Amino acid sequence: MARRNRNKILVPEARNGLDALKAKVVQAKDPEDAKFEAAEEVGVPLKKGYNGQLTSQEAGKVGGRLGGSMVRELVKMAQENMAKKR
Repeated sequence: MARRNRNKILVPEARNGLDALKAKVVQAKDPEDAKFEAAEEVGVPLKKGYNGQLTSQEAGKVGGRLGGSMVRELVKMAQENMAKKR
């Protein structure tokens, strides 16, 4: 049985933007493929469907890769916006 995604986006209208950012960070064509590309980069055997065989460490590598990269990109974008306003 697949686990239901429990992540709650505070602004549901932001889903498309977040998906686009995720794809940009991993340089994926499709946001759905971003986590699989990130998993491949760090050597985690992630597959579509159930991934109960993954250890917490392996799952964290994928999530940390995506989340950390997204935060770095958001900070970079904010810095660029602040520089433009000066």
